[in-house]
Amino acid sequence: MACIIGAYFYLTAKDEPNPFILHGTNLVGAALLTVSLLVHTNWPSLVLEAFWAAIAIWGLWKALK
Repeated sequence: MACIIGAYFYLTAKDEPNPFILHGTNLVGAALLTVSLLVHTNWPSLVLEAFWAAIAIWGLWKALK
């Protein structure tokens, strides 16, 4: 959770945030939370993390283009 909150803070604090830091940190946070949710299953949160990870991957893909 700290990764996702940290990425949101970074987005808010920086005038021109680096998309690799922003989306990479979000992806790591989503992956870590997904591991936790696979152990302690909570389906709504697991679906949310899947969308969060997908958006982060999309953001990284756009940054690479």
